[in-house]
Amino acid sequence: MAPSSTWPRSPVIYQIYPRSFRDSNGDGIGDLNGIIHKLEHVARLNVDAIWLSPFFPSPLADGGYDVADHIDVHPAMGTLSDFDRLIERARELGLKVLIDQVFNHTSTESPWFKRAIQGDPAFEDFYVWGDPKEDGSPPNNWLSQFGTPAWTWCHQRRQYYFHNFTKDQPSLNLRCQAVQDQMRNVMRFWLDRGVDGFRVDAVTSFLFDPSMKDNPPARPAVKARVSGPDFSPYTWQDHVYDILPGDGLAFTENLRTWAGHDAWIMGEVTSGNNSVELACGLTEPGRLNAAYTTDFPESSGTADAYGDILERADRPEQICWWLSSHDQPRHAGKSGDGSDRDVRFLASVLMLSPGPVLIYQGEELGLCQPTLPRAAVTDPYDLLYWPDGPGREGARVPIPWAEGPGRGFTTGESWLPMDWPDSVSVAVQEIGDSTLTFYRRAAAFRRDSALGNMDLTDWSRTGEVVRLSYEKGSRRLEAVLNFGETATRVKADPAFCSQEFDGNSMPGRTAAAWVVE
Repeated sequence: MAPSSTWPRSPVIYQIYPRSFRDSNGDGIGDLNGIIHKLEHVARLNVDAIWLSPFFPSPLADGGYDVADHIDVHPAMGTLSDFDRLIERARELGLKVLIDQVFNHTSTESPWFKRAIQGDPAFEDFYVWGDPKEDGSPPNNWLSQFGTPAWTWCHQRRQYYFHNFTKDQPSLNLRCQAVQDQMRNVMRFWLDRGVDGFRVDAVTSFLFDPSMKDNPPARPAVKARVSGPDFSPYTWQDHVYDILPGDGLAFTENLRTWAGHDAWIMGEVTSGNNSVELACGLTEPGRLNAAYTTDFPESSGTADAYGDILERADRPEQICWWLSSHDQPRHAGKSGDGSDRDVRFLASVLMLSPGPVLIYQGEELGLCQPTLPRAAVTDPYDLLYWPDGPGREGARVPIPWAEGPGRGFTTGESWLPMDWPDSVSVAVQEIGDSTLTFYRRAAAFRRDSALGNMDLTDWSRTGEVVRLSYEKGSRRLEAVLNFGETATRVKADPAFCSQEFDGNSMPGRTAAAWVVE
């Protein structure tokens, strides 16, 4: 679906994980006032919008995605008045604001869940319940996306409740009209407070088959595309009954109706099999503006994965391009060798791609994934598979704004250890030709060339080299992404490049673009 006229078709969006962005009161936890204080840093990156990960009241059993109250602010992160001031500051800086909406589930601490297990008739069908088998075992073989059983026993109701994620996150029954009414009210609450749109969490996991049949084993071709580490049992099932993406696609039409035409909405695709095709379905008219999958980051950013996405996407301008997030290890050092050359190349790949671009806080500094001691880790997914987990907590280590104790993030003790090298802070990188200043230039080129509003008219892949052609009216742009280590022949004098080169030989791990008037 096309965005409202006030948005670029393919915006650049900066994700903020509030607990780790900036602490304003010395308690070691990032907060809304800290975001306000450092929002100018984001604006100077030449991005169009920010996406705020959950800042709602939560027991924080899963990083804030276990929401206890959808229409308030976690006390450690501020107040609704602070949120209003954040919106005002974003407006002053020309930034739009997206916030997370977690509609797949709530926390077990939600008043809705507490009333459901107490037998309150008004909340009886708010969640997904299943009767035990004759031997007392769960209704079926479904697994959570963390690879553990997806059913937890509730002795008060003498039933199992379903959860796509941890047992602390019971899945909502989104077929229930009363639940839909609550979700509509939540969206309208935040739109009335000034947000410009939403990132919808786990949108393809919203609905399930009411028959609750067992999932079959995954064939090798299916298993290879199911999101998650291959040592997780979740990847061994073909999720044809616990996740009904077709019904979920239709459900997004409700989200559009509730939010209105002008809200910009992107959805997270969490089911790996046919993920790109699902993302395209999510963005059909009357649904979402954009969607993103894990295919590219989980491939470590390869030419093969890049080309595969373009091959499968009938509308590539609506597929988001990204490499790092709160759920994925930082890509510097994972998708490349961690060098400045590689960090700039990967940033350029994103900025020269046809769809929206998602930048995760700190990647503009070239931050590599830190190693945390087990005692510091609180993330349930990381703890479950320690030390071989996905590394989500490492991606959430707070931002180093300066040198010295607390690294400019806090005057107290950070909620996660910060063992960053001195050279990576914002203060250090404000000077000279740094990764930070390169990100600013790359985003400025995308904006000034109007690439985000152009159509991808042609593309090709030869080995490790991808070539892209864009057009809009009489304006054309060509880009070359060399994912390999071998030089490739190109035109001289690009308008933008990830590293300088002479003549027609573009080195490996380099991206460049030419504006054709």
